[in-house]
Amino acid sequence: MSHSPSASTATPDAAAASSRRWWTLSVVALAQLMVVLDSTVVNIALPAAQADLGFSNADRQWVVTAYSLAFGSLLLLGGRLSDLMGRKRTFIIGLIGFAVASALGGAADSFGTLVAARALQGAFGALLAPTALAVLTTTFTIPKERARAFGVFGAIAGAGGAVGLLLGGVLTENFNWRWNLYINVFIAVFAIIGALIFVTTAPRTGPRPKLDIPGTILVSGGLFSLVYGFSNAETDGWGSASSWGFLVASGVLLVAFVLWQRRASHPLLPLAVVMDRNRGASYLAVLIAGAGMFGIFLFVTYYLEVSLHYTPIQTGTAFLPMIAMLVLSAQLSTNIFVPRFGPKLMVPIGMVIGVVGMLYLTTLDANSTYVANILPPLLIIGLAMGSIMPAAMQTATLGVNRQFAGVASATVNTSQQVGGSIGTALLNTLAATAATTYVASHLPASPDVVAAAQIASYNTAYMWSAAFFALGAIVAALLYTRRSTVAATATAAHAEAQAEDVDDAPLVAMH
Repeated sequence: MSHSPSASTATPDAAAASSRRWWTLSVVALAQLMVVLDSTVVNIALPAAQADLGFSNADRQWVVTAYSLAFGSLLLLGGRLSDLMGRKRTFIIGLIGFAVASALGGAADSFGTLVAARALQGAFGALLAPTALAVLTTTFTIPKERARAFGVFGAIAGAGGAVGLLLGGVLTENFNWRWNLYINVFIAVFAIIGALIFVTTAPRTGPRPKLDIPGTILVSGGLFSLVYGFSNAETDGWGSASSWGFLVASGVLLVAFVLWQRRASHPLLPLAVVMDRNRGASYLAVLIAGAGMFGIFLFVTYYLEVSLHYTPIQTGTAFLPMIAMLVLSAQLSTNIFVPRFGPKLMVPIGMVIGVVGMLYLTTLDANSTYVANILPPLLIIGLAMGSIMPAAMQTATLGVNRQFAGVASATVNTSQQVGGSIGTALLNTLAATAATTYVASHLPASPDVVAAAQIASYNTAYMWSAAFFALGAIVAALLYTRRSTVAATATAAHAEAQAEDVDDAPLVAMH
């Protein structure tokens, strides 16, 4: 039987396209890992950097805050720029900028230079993170492949913080604090080479889209005020005028942004993107899970290093089983359970498992051992995050018009960043109050009382983190639609992608 030429070449062409997609995933995963681990790898280096550069404890917070302010306030702008400039170009610019900022920070000879470099890192991270997710969204349109890809991406998003703890400990103990920043240069080089080879794009057709300048100013100012307000609350207390002043300003600016988006001819974030029930539920799930996760990385790290006297490397190693469980759970969730049961079932179940893990952590005390007492709750929490993050992140960008894939992806990152800011401020305040109350009720304040107060403060943070996850379970169960609705959306999105040939990732102009 004879075969036509087109038939004989179809399979190799399809195989080549599929292979390119998976190489693209590797490149995107490298970029995502670099951005996520940077938030914790630098924290490990802070004491050594402080001793080297001679800045005060009061100034120390700005090494972290400078990054989070730039990153959180510019995320939506960064996502929209990837829609307007082209994914590949924006992705490579973000990688180069992040690498240069990291090198500048590693070579810093003063506190001011280090803070400036961290702010620059945050700005380019705001360009890179949503673009990476947008590249993934527009590259993987076949539902089965999309599930696998988001399983990997979600696992990295959830586990990158713990990887940063381990990497930061190794680099700080065996080299010096500057290598916690220099390491990004090496990761970026590999990612840039991969992006040049594997990330594809095509020329834009039609008129050039316009950037929503008023919307950009309103939302960037609103997000800056929100992150800054929560950062002030963490350091100055909730009663400070600067905390509430910025939080109120944030509310006013964000409301004004929503009102403007309703009438803007070229909206930065079309309200239809976030008003879809499944996407809205996903954004809230990522926000709540992000807030709850800080109860793990922040306070378990304090517990291991301060109460049990672990070294930084031992602390990072202690999180490795949780990472392994998270990766395994993410793959099972996205490849088996989400296609079968949908996010309406999987995300609430993951949140409930998170509640169990957090409550388990409240049983830890000064005599707890790793294998018997610490490992089980970490494994449970890894299972929870592997169930929540990939399903939520996949659904958050499902069915979005390709011309808004970047800003929709940025909304995912914004949710995670805002959740982390809220979680850090609230949990630190609640934990500090619990420690003070414990010492006041157990006077005189001996070293044993202070140690017990620390553990009491951790337990308070775990309890509130459990409450965050419980709230997330209720919200997800109420907002997510049935699996059949999600499946229909996925099928329609795939059909649209095939019609537009999105595997080559051309940019479609706004109408």
